[in-house]
Amino acid sequence: MNAPIGVIDSGVGGLTVAKEIMKLLPNEQIYYIGDNARCPYGPRPLSEVRTYTWQMANALMKKNIKMLVIACNTATAAALYSLQKHLPIPVIGVIFPGARAAIKSSTTKNIAVLGTLGTVQSGAYEKAILSLVSASHVVQLACPRFVPLVESDEYEGEFAHRIVQDTLATIAHEEFDTAILGCTHYPLLQGFIEEVLGDTVHVLSSAEETAKDVERYLSYKDQFAEWKQPPVHRFYTSGSTQIFGSIIQKWLGIEEPLIHSIRFPKT
Repeated sequence: MNAPIGVIDSGVGGLTVAKEIMKLLPNEQIYYIGDNARCPYGPRPLSEVRTYTWQMANALMKKNIKMLVIACNTATAAALYSLQKHLPIPVIGVIFPGARAAIKSSTTKNIAVLGTLGTVQSGAYEKAILSLVSASHVVQLACPRFVPLVESDEYEGEFAHRIVQDTLATIAHEEFDTAILGCTHYPLLQGFIEEVLGDTVHVLSSAEETAKDVERYLSYKDQFAEWKQPPVHRFYTSGSTQIFGSIIQKWLGIEEPLIHSIRFPKT
């Protein structure tokens, strides 16, 4: 079925999910929206995040997508069930795939969740993990300084390393063998996070498991794309196209990405 897969995020973080989808399903076309102008979503009320998520979803529905991936943990917590109930296409979030990946990884079932304030306060990851293994012990930590680092394209230097070190010091006394990156921005800081947490902790994101869910659905419905030429992906941002383009080039390896500005109504 030659229709694009829609991917939405509060900013650039969802590119980590898009990257895994492109890697696993290279024949699929991606239409991506990053709401960079209103990022971060984490500190916002979930009702506001739900409104923003619906705005992005409606924008992509007009482009005839065949599936929607909410590549933002806060948006998944706020709007997944609403979108699944009302949209005529399948909608996949990142929280349950992330929880499933953490359970697969952990031998002790002591799991840390690093997320935005909104995701942590929603308790969505803890609920998902406990629904899989009720005896799990979940430690949650909000990391509000991580997303601005990534959005400003400052995630590779010593300043970013210090921010990660200071933030994770809060859970240094906790015991866990797996840490789930409960925000799709955080994999861009994964090297620093792994260094700070040490070799005994497996750090993972939901991106790979989410891509597998996309593949499973397309296989079940026999909706794989059949383009005769490599698909051309399209990217939309409500913020700076220059910063957005720079991160796409570095993270996805697309030399000249097709980037468009998008505006949403004020609420």
